[in-house]
Amino acid sequence: MASLFLKTPGPSQSLPKTHKTHFVLPQNLPLSWRSKYRAGPPAVAAAVRIRCGLIDPDGGKLVELIVEEPQRDLKRRQALSLPQIKLSKIDIQWVHVLSEGWASPLKGFMRESEFLQTLHFNSLRLGDGSVVNMSVPIVLAIDDSNKNNIGDSSSVVLVDDKDNPIAILNDIEIYKHNKEERTARTWGTTAPGLPYAEQAITHAGNWLIGGDLEVIEPIKYHDGLDRFRLSPAELRDEFTRRNADAVFAFQLRNPVHNGHALLMTDTRRRLLEMGYKNPVLLLHPLGGYTKADDVPLEWRMKQHEMVLEDGVLDPETTVVSIFPSPMHYAGPTEVQWHAKARINAGANFYIVGRDPAGMGHPLEKRDLYDADHGKKVLSMAPGLERLNILPFKVAAYDKTQNGMTFFDPSRPQDFLFISGTKMRALAKNKENPPDGFMCLGGWKVLVDYYDSLTPSENGRVPEPVPV
Repeated sequence: MASLFLKTPGPSQSLPKTHKTHFVLPQNLPLSWRSKYRAGPPAVAAAVRIRCGLIDPDGGKLVELIVEEPQRDLKRRQALSLPQIKLSKIDIQWVHVLSEGWASPLKGFMRESEFLQTLHFNSLRLGDGSVVNMSVPIVLAIDDSNKNNIGDSSSVVLVDDKDNPIAILNDIEIYKHNKEERTARTWGTTAPGLPYAEQAITHAGNWLIGGDLEVIEPIKYHDGLDRFRLSPAELRDEFTRRNADAVFAFQLRNPVHNGHALLMTDTRRRLLEMGYKNPVLLLHPLGGYTKADDVPLEWRMKQHEMVLEDGVLDPETTVVSIFPSPMHYAGPTEVQWHAKARINAGANFYIVGRDPAGMGHPLEKRDLYDADHGKKVLSMAPGLERLNILPFKVAAYDKTQNGMTFFDPSRPQDFLFISGTKMRALAKNKENPPDGFMCLGGWKVLVDYYDSLTPSENGRVPEPVPV
């Protein structure tokens, strides 16, 4: 992993097969074209109007909240005199998200007006009357003792578990944290067992504090993966350096199998048919909090490395970067946040799959959300009109071709659907999937991961650690 994707090729360079690089995705279609897109490439070629260049960030300017180097010591000294709020790991991930502008035009944790707009409208109205999408509350909870300690102060310092100052929150506003309303409107249920709610809401304080952030220095995790955590500004620079005229984004929190790869390579083919000259893929795995039974980020990145090394995806036209947001598993509500954040990174095409950001119901044996609602909501969501939504084409294992192909409903008997549950079971049992389902190097990483969870000498099974 030490040398994984450290360099990127220039437009005129050719890459040897073993060269490693960042991953990247494609860009923008007019809204009026979306219905015609379903008709296939001929209709697409006739309907699409090529728009080159990167999409503008929400609000017109990328928000960056990290204090410039010469001012950092001054801010640390200022922090010594301010009331402290201790951040959880998830809180720090949200500071990271805000600091780099993923949530532009937000300039800090939400004040009450922004919180209510997010809960009730899934969007924010800006001063000029325009609307940007914002479907997930980005808030900071505090308890009664924090509130009392803050008193009349207009600023507080946010610290980590070792009391190191992370950021200063200015012009603060404290308001009631209605946990039931927040949970109901974000997930559509208040059933116990929602992973993020249990982790970050249920036992959180009864107050929320909002304000403008000054982040004292860039957030780093020192886990060997920081070089993959490219900010929206860094991604935009990379896309520009590569002369990308379209960027298409694909988020995942699972290993990449050949069905995923087929979808991504087919998307690039279709963009070329539309007239784009250099569409780039942004392969953008989620890197914040995930539930304990998901494959941890470190192992997913190892698996993605093998997908690139084995040539399943082309490193010349792919940029791999980690998206630092925590995961809510809030279905059609959350997928809007995932799409909106990629606008700020410069993507103008977004691939959406079946049941995006979904999960099983925590109490009943059924999906929590309708599998098709995510893509339908994205096509209608306020503030996402500039983003072109590319619905996931269903890929399955074709027994007649011994590989992953797009499902043909005229011959369903020829296809095998390998669910995530089935894939995990095969890997845990060290059984191989059908040839052509996943590259051998990537499959070995999965087998090694589940092998690492087998009982140790004392009989205990190591628990997967949420990242």
